[in-house]
Amino acid sequence: MELADLLAHSQPLPSSPRVLALLLNELNQLRPDLRRVDQFIKADPVLSLRVLQAANAPFFELCGQINSVSQALALLRLEQVQSLVSQAIAQASFKVSAGLSLVQFWIYSQDCARVARALAGLLQQNQQAAYVAGLIHALGELAMRAALPQALALDDSCPAFDFKRARAERQVFGFCYTELSSAMASQARLPRILCDALAYADAPFDNDACEPLAGVLHLAQWRARANQLGLQQNALTVTFPSLVAEMLGLDIDMVLQQDPIDWSRQVTGSMLATPQP
Repeated sequence: MELADLLAHSQPLPSSPRVLALLLNELNQLRPDLRRVDQFIKADPVLSLRVLQAANAPFFELCGQINSVSQALALLRLEQVQSLVSQAIAQASFKVSAGLSLVQFWIYSQDCARVARALAGLLQQNQQAAYVAGLIHALGELAMRAALPQALALDDSCPAFDFKRARAERQVFGFCYTELSSAMASQARLPRILCDALAYADAPFDNDACEPLAGVLHLAQWRARANQLGLQQNALTVTFPSLVAEMLGLDIDMVLQQDPIDWSRQVTGSMLATPQP
């Protein structure tokens, strides 16, 4: 199946039931706390994409300019947000293969987003865009698993969080999960900086004009995946993408020092803690 076909026949993707419940409860308050609404949305990749898609709609005449949930909420009415939450609740029947739990996926996505934001701050790049890129970069993986049986079969030789997963997918399908995520972001009219960061996240220097945010996302993926794999110091050193880091003026110590991961949440099968994006 071609990437365009996958986009044309996309399946609804899941949001965290806990995040949806907390968000719906907040929205039902007499005076919803917008800060909490913002935090809850930024804890969920699918809902964040949908909110950004709504804010980048032609109606607001800001297509391709809104790159953060906070900016989106400044445009959208709470009734619109509540409608998006209701739609997400109605699309909660997503089935996952044994190779990837949704709780694991949500934790990984949040970790990647936090690391990306921290690295962007260190490099004086757009932190809000970096956070969104980190949060939604792996949605293509869920979309592939929903539509392509071969993606599930690939788990036997290359598990979902393996560092070589993108390369393996490209060999089988001709594209990888971050490229599909980029196409999804483009379809949602997200800013070009986000689409490019996602498109080149696996190989940041394949683009004619290097996008620093793609390098930031590449490093953030490495850190979040290393955490999922439980890598220790020697393995971290061996797998560290040093070429990308050097091009950005970073080294492994600088990357690890920006790691804001909440280690208390890293328990397989545990429920997500209260979002702290």
